Amino acid sequence: MKKQENLHIVKSLYAAVGEGDLPTALDALADDVEWQSPVTRTKHVEISWARPRKGRKQVMQFFKELAEKMELEPFELLGFTVQGDKVVVEGRNKGTVKATKRTYEHDWVMVFTLREGKIVRCWHYYDTADILGAFQSKQASQETSL
Repeated sequence: MKKQENLHIVKSLYAAVGEGDLPTALDALADDVEWQSPVTRTKHVEISWARPRKGRKQVMQFFKELAEKMELEPFELLGFTVQGDKVVVEGRNKGTVKATKRTYEHDWVMVFTLREGKIVRCWHYYDTADILGAFQSKQASQETSL
């Protein structure tokens, strides 16, 4: 039963995020949740929202920074694997960098750890190359590829 409960909590998180209901999404998280996306910096670009976060307030800031910089299309959820206190989600997403109007698309994996009905950890894995490319102006991108 615990596996099904954990799966339901994670699916509910995605549903809330998809509906833009951040308070409900944050309610699925433990007060001291750890949230991590790939930290990436280059000479010209930093994915600022993708840094370690701790606690609901910092996760809320993650979503705020993400929304300020990106226009996201809904996630495409490809599969769920539940093992003990972990739920692994495979997916794909597309988006547009607001500053450059350039798009990206990539596959990803998120690993959630749950305890007592709350998400205590979310680790997000994806190749950041497409997002970094979308942040670059077309001219900078052409110069880099020469």
